[in-house]
Amino acid sequence: MKERGVERPALLKADLHIHTRYSMDCQTPLETIISRCQELNITCIAIADHGTAEGALEMQKIAPFKVIVAEEILTTHGEIMGMFLKETIPSGISPQEAIKRIRAQGGLVNIPHPFETIRGSALKDAMIDEIAKDIDLMEVLNSRSPFRANTNKAKAFAAKHNIPGGAGSDAHTVFEIGNAYIEIPDFNTPEEFLKAIAKGKIHGKRSGIFVHFFSVWARLKIKLGIKGKI
Repeated sequence: MKERGVERPALLKADLHIHTRYSMDCQTPLETIISRCQELNITCIAIADHGTAEGALEMQKIAPFKVIVAEEILTTHGEIMGMFLKETIPSGISPQEAIKRIRAQGGLVNIPHPFETIRGSALKDAMIDEIAKDIDLMEVLNSRSPFRANTNKAKAFAAKHNIPGGAGSDAHTVFEIGNAYIEIPDFNTPEEFLKAIAKGKIHGKRSGIFVHFFSVWARLKIKLGIKGKI
């Protein structure tokens, strides 16, 4: 796009929460995610598998678009997402230790599906309050969060604490990809990313509560050694 003879850079269409077969409740291959993103013109993704950054690191090597290496770390009080990571952070540590390890890698602290009332892995509300000063961004739209009240609470909390709000589909299946995304300017560093998020425009919809059954089925298939993808 040009304005008065000056070319304006295109915005990135970013889905900041996608799972791959490296998660224990997802069987989507990396190549399938790439194809789907290209179909939807998604030009930036954060791969945030449960308990590992390996899928994200591999995706970063092969994807033809921007990939943020992330991980959903299951702490003693619920999940915290580290972004711009270089290696896996182990689960089972305290939220404070998770934050410390994210910072040690030069990463950002993101709170996925905050204030979620039906998801046991969500970070506890009291802990979100306790670590508010350490939160770099918050997922104010997660397509797998079924209740608008949770989304409104996340938006209000982010606004109160001046925390940029992001969005992600939390896709565990290929057809969920892109159900939530944010349009942002391009970036090269975590600091530039936060500035871009602050200027971003969020789009999306809820995937519906039934998508959680696909995660349960994927977990069961992996446990039983049944091959196939969803």
